[in-house]
Amino acid sequence: MARTVKNAKLDTRTARSKLPERREPFWTVLVKGRAIGYRRGAKGGTWIARFRDDAGKQHYEALGAADDAVDADGASILDWAQAQAKARAWFSRIANGGEQQGGVYSVGNALDDYFADRERRGSKGLAKDKAAGNLRIRPDLGDVDLSKLTTKKIRDWHSALASAPRLARAGRSAEPRKETAIDTGDHDEVRARRATANRTLTVLKAALNFAFHEGRAATDDAWRKVKPFKEVDAAVVRFLSDDECRRVVNACAGEFRHIVRGALLTGCRYGELTRMIVADYTPESGMIAVRLSKAGKPRHVALNDEGRALFDELTSGKPGDGLIFTRDDGGAWGDSHQQRPLEAACARANIEPAATFHVLRHTYASALAMRGVPMGVIAAQLGHADTRITEKHYAHLAPSYVADTIRAALPALGIVETSNVERIGRRTA
Repeated sequence: MARTVKNAKLDTRTARSKLPERREPFWTVLVKGRAIGYRRGAKGGTWIARFRDDAGKQHYEALGAADDAVDADGASILDWAQAQAKARAWFSRIANGGEQQGGVYSVGNALDDYFADRERRGSKGLAKDKAAGNLRIRPDLGDVDLSKLTTKKIRDWHSALASAPRLARAGRSAEPRKETAIDTGDHDEVRARRATANRTLTVLKAALNFAFHEGRAATDDAWRKVKPFKEVDAAVVRFLSDDECRRVVNACAGEFRHIVRGALLTGCRYGELTRMIVADYTPESGMIAVRLSKAGKPRHVALNDEGRALFDELTSGKPGDGLIFTRDDGGAWGDSHQQRPLEAACARANIEPAATFHVLRHTYASALAMRGVPMGVIAAQLGHADTRITEKHYAHLAPSYVADTIRAALPALGIVETSNVERIGRRTA
């Protein structure tokens, strides 16, 4: 049996507790080309083995947790001697022709493990992130061995992604998605593509960080050094004026008019409205329950008199489990069924560019902000976890002490002539 190598900094939990927290493990070479590392984190440390083959390629294996807080059991929790013994057994398997557990661990493997963990935990937004991974990450990086992933490779991928053509929504046919080249002269389009690249980079980093914390990578330097594009996520909120709201509602056909009204009077997302049933509405209190939201938490939305009148009309005579918003044929609204009718309504109402359903949600929140409703109340109505997102999008619209003070104090300089021109379609109080 091989003799245990001594290391005063790693031998005992007391000695290890004095080491600083850091991402790079503290390595101890057992023999040439074979080393054992200790990575100290906020909640304790882990043991990692490193093996260099004849070709110079580095292999890594997560051995288990260190006995920093719990006594070693020799299986999942190891002391210094047990970690060395487990590392030597792994070295022997590789040296005798055995493969590293799991073989080559690629970026694609990291994505698979990360998404599987999120699915196990019931994480929201998983389908969207999976789609981003399949469309934008796997084609270029999926087969890359994690040990060979470099900062340059990730930066080149990130930069290329920012100038890649925009993909149309997936249809039901098997035909490939249509691509639209980006207009490099359009600042907003360039900003939007960079914002998309940043969101995809976030998915990649999350998967790689998961692999790192699981001991599948010895260091996270390659992706930690890659920074997102700056100043591309500035809140650009578009909302409709009161006049535009009336025009778009009047231009809607059939039952679609009701769901547009519902969006403008509740601020709810399209999917939240299509799932609402009669039992979700409480006429006595004028509240509508949103049982399943994007954030995963139920909420109650207060209705004004106009909203109560709409829901009274739509729920009258229906059973408790009946849908509140239905199509002209009485069926349920499906995913993306709102896009074309809303575009058609905007065209008839002369609203350009056409509003999306999310613009209706912005319109609701913006109207509240401009009338002085506290950000916390707006956040609760919209279902935001806290006020950060709400303030990012709507705080600049709210009446403020700074704006009121400037307008009251700044003198009239007489440098703009009085005009009899009056703005058309101005917002009414």
